[in-house]
Amino acid sequence: MGGDLEAQILYAYQTEDVNELADLRQMLTAEVKDDGADMALRYQLGNADYRYALLAKPKDARTASQAFADCAEQLKIVDTHDDHEVEGLVLESACLGELAVYRKLEGVLLRAAAAERLARAYKLAPRNPRVLLLHASNGLAHAAPGSPEAAEAFAELRLAAELFEQSSATSVDTPGWGHAEAYLALGREYLQRGDVLAARNWIEKSLLAAPDYRAAQRERAALVRR
Repeated sequence: MGGDLEAQILYAYQTEDVNELADLRQMLTAEVKDDGADMALRYQLGNADYRYALLAKPKDARTASQAFADCAEQLKIVDTHDDHEVEGLVLESACLGELAVYRKLEGVLLRAAAAERLARAYKLAPRNPRVLLLHASNGLAHAAPGSPEAAEAFAELRLAAELFEQSSATSVDTPGWGHAEAYLALGREYLQRGDVLAARNWIEKSLLAAPDYRAAQRERAALVRR
C-alpha cells in the first residue's frame, strides 16, 4: 500500500502542489476503472482525494467537499477487504469526518459513520500509529483545553509520534503517511502549552521526515521569529 506511488502523493501534498495531485487523481481514476478489484490502487486514489481536499479547503469549499466524498467512496470498498481493512477504515474515517463539515444536513450521520470506522480500526489495531494519530487529533479538536480529555488525547498523540519513530515510512506493505504530520501536530501542541524547546524539536523532526513539508517550514520560520 506504500511505495513510489504513495511517495508521489505525499510529496505533492507536502509541497502543496495542487496541480500534481490533480494529475495523480486523474491517473489513478483511470487505473481503477481498468482494475477496480485492486484495493491498493483504490486506497491510493482515496489517499490522493484526501490530500487534494485538504489543500482545497482554505479556498474552495465545493471542490474540497467533493474530493472528501470521492475519498470516502473509494475507501468504503477498500475497508471491506481484510488485508487492507484497518488502513482503509482510518482514512475513510478522516474523509467522512471532514465531509460532515460541508454537508450540514447529513452531518450527524457522517460524524457517526466516521466515529464507527475509527472505533473499528482502533479495536483491530490499537497501536497502529495512523489510527492513534487520527484518534488523538479528534480528541484534541473536541476537548476543552486543560481538561482530562485533552490530556488523554495529548498523551495519545505522543504515543503515535513515538510509534512512528519506530516504524518505516518506506515499506511497500503498509502506508507510509503520518510520520511528518504526527511530529508537526505534536510540535504545535507543545507550542500551545508554552514548551518552545519541545515544539522546536518535533517540528525539526517533521522536517527531517519530510524536508519539503511547507506547513512544517512555516511553523519553523514562525518559531525563529519568536
